[in-house]
Amino acid sequence: MAQINWISEVEKRKETLINDTQNLLHIKSLLDEEHAEADAPLGKGVKEALDFMLELGEKDGFTQKNVGNLAGHLEFGEGKELLGILCHVDVVPEGDGWTSDPFGAEIRDGKIFARGALDDKGPTMAAYYAMKIVKELGLPLKKRVRMIIGTDEESNWRCVKHYFEHEEMPALGFAPDADFPIINAEKGIADFDMVQKESVQDSTVANVEVESFVSGKRYNMVPDHAKAVILVKENQNEVVEQFITHMKQYELEYSYHAENGKLILEVIGVSAHGMEPRNGKNAGLFLAEFLSKLSLDAKSAHYFQFVNRYFFNDSRGVNLGVAYSDEISGDLTINPGKLAYSKESGGRIGMTCRYPVTNKMEETKEKLDALLLDEGFAIENFSDSKPHHVDEKEFLIQTLKRVYEEQTGEKAELIAIGGGTYARSLKAGVAFGPLFPGRPDIAHQKDEYMYIEDLLRATAIYAQAIYELAKTE
Repeated sequence: MAQINWISEVEKRKETLINDTQNLLHIKSLLDEEHAEADAPLGKGVKEALDFMLELGEKDGFTQKNVGNLAGHLEFGEGKELLGILCHVDVVPEGDGWTSDPFGAEIRDGKIFARGALDDKGPTMAAYYAMKIVKELGLPLKKRVRMIIGTDEESNWRCVKHYFEHEEMPALGFAPDADFPIINAEKGIADFDMVQKESVQDSTVANVEVESFVSGKRYNMVPDHAKAVILVKENQNEVVEQFITHMKQYELEYSYHAENGKLILEVIGVSAHGMEPRNGKNAGLFLAEFLSKLSLDAKSAHYFQFVNRYFFNDSRGVNLGVAYSDEISGDLTINPGKLAYSKESGGRIGMTCRYPVTNKMEETKEKLDALLLDEGFAIENFSDSKPHHVDEKEFLIQTLKRVYEEQTGEKAELIAIGGGTYARSLKAGVAFGPLFPGRPDIAHQKDEYMYIEDLLRATAIYAQAIYELAKTE
């Protein structure tokens, strides 16, 4: 069979590819449960984006299926085995500060600007056109090829959960929703709360009583703001001086003021994704560390000293006795993303633990349970998404490496990440593109964009990958 020039096949379809991408990007596909309807359980926007893809596929001759208005698929080809391509059409909220309309899909400087351009509507359309090219060339395949389209990837994954309760699991596949070359390892993700159960009764008179303390809203973000309301019985000015000195030492922004006889302290940190806490500055931990050194009432002393002892300046679980690392995926990390204390209900720490693929979370949790029992805390709301790893020797990885190297002329290195992609829903699934090495990752940021050149290159890579993966049994 003659050598196929994949990029020239993409060039022939460039105009309609860009046009279809823009039309998909125009749809404001945000989760909207407030206005949910029977046929749009996650809101009208995400349903409209799902319908757009299914109608496009039907028009181009693919078999389409809507699965409970939460997900859907487009399929072609014959064969017993199924090759899956996992995409999603929901997006995160647009946020402020855009140069152009976040849903305008404006093209300037060779880039297409819109919320979802990179995550994940641009890549979804690249993968769709890749399927279309393989189908239109009439290439002989031994597997069925199916694009699975989710609508809740940015929130709770209800789409893939529902989908795989009702539909076939592909034998192998990829998710075009991350980085090139190939992500073959994703750490486990355990989220849970450590809740204060009892406090040491102490008869000593404390100078400072903590009324409330709060920092952070999400397990998987490093909190960039913390606030405490405290009652200081004597020498309030001295406490303020200590606070100023303390925050200046760490070069943090801070503020304080008195209100109704109480002192309000606030700290500004630096936000980052919870999978690597070292990229941020956890405002809650800095404020907790300061409070832990004051003469506190027994209940708050118990909480703040616990937080300081086990979390301050330690994102690797060393002090908790759960540190772990492996060659495949690196270090276990812990991120206390939600910290809260009140005089009435005591304290809690909500965190995400991203753990390496060879780490056994059951053993890690046993160690934590034992430690916390001694410390008067307990774990609640525990959830665990197991790590995901596909061995380098597998047909899937060997094939994708070869395709990537042939098309780019660069070595296809394997990558491990602390985040999670749809690839982890498949037993043999990896994340594959669309972000090329050296390109900035501007997903979830203002002025999100995708280079049109990258959209075309990714389409060519996906087309060859689909053909190579599906042509053999």
